[in-house]
Amino acid sequence: MSDTASDHASDGGTDRKTRVTVLVALAANLVIAAAKAVGGVIAGSPALLSEAAHSVADSLNEVFLLAALRRSSRPADRKHPFGYGKERFFWSLLAAVGIFVMGACFSVFQGVEALRNGAEETSTGYVVGLIVLVVALVTEGISLLRALLQVRAQGGGKDALRDPALRTVVAEDGTAVLGVTLAIIGMALHMITGQVVWEASASLAIGVLLGYVAYRLGRDARDQLIGEAVDPELSDRIRSLLAAEPEIDSVEALYTMRMGLDSTMVAARIDLVPGMDSERVEEVSVRIKRSLGRAVSEAGEIFLDITDRPAREAEESPAATGERGGA
Repeated sequence: MSDTASDHASDGGTDRKTRVTVLVALAANLVIAAAKAVGGVIAGSPALLSEAAHSVADSLNEVFLLAALRRSSRPADRKHPFGYGKERFFWSLLAAVGIFVMGACFSVFQGVEALRNGAEETSTGYVVGLIVLVVALVTEGISLLRALLQVRAQGGGKDALRDPALRTVVAEDGTAVLGVTLAIIGMALHMITGQVVWEASASLAIGVLLGYVAYRLGRDARDQLIGEAVDPELSDRIRSLLAAEPEIDSVEALYTMRMGLDSTMVAARIDLVPGMDSERVEEVSVRIKRSLGRAVSEAGEIFLDITDRPAREAEESPAATGERGGA
């Protein structure tokens, strides 16, 4: 099997694992959203209703992420010659907006309403609400554990979280665990003190938390959609590989842009050693592209702008530009 085929098979396997992770999160959020909504209505709890809105938003986001996984894997065509990899970033941006609009705004609204009008809860309501939240905490924890195990299996750290779908699931599940914990604390303090301000504050805190996570996810997706360069380490490696080619005299400029999760466009302006004819230049160019493509698997598109330094220096010399000293 060729290196390219192996890379595609590996990418497909990673996408399948990410799809399972997203489906696990979707199933968990649908069940939890229904339980929180019913429990919130029974208990009259603003914090629990805020958490229900949070879970509904997360469920919608998982649908966006599934669309991202399916649509971004389509092959390149005439209309999109560089493929559809950036669709992954587009749908992730919509997921971030969903967190903010559906989750954060509703949570803040519930908190403000509770502070203005109060919230009367019965002992039965407290018990129902706390049971629902504890079950939600366990379920969200399982979903988060699944996502973290995949991150670890993919090498962990920043590289694994470059996948916007996996990064969004980790952020959602982590935020959900923290949000449920805040709701439990707020409801428990309300039950102990009889002061609704604790539960309203928990709802406001959940809203602020969701807004912050949405901002961070949206900012990352925006950078990727605009056209983000590869990491400096990879850029330096590409430059070093080019500079090590015996036919290359110098690398004048190097530009990179991520076209998808595992696809990068590389454009370089290079000077070749003098003395090559046009046929030799073409052969060297093809060989360098193939060599770089094998060394850097994610370099899907490679463009070389070959310049002739002696000719350029001659053109820029005073004699060529008509600048002569003396009378």
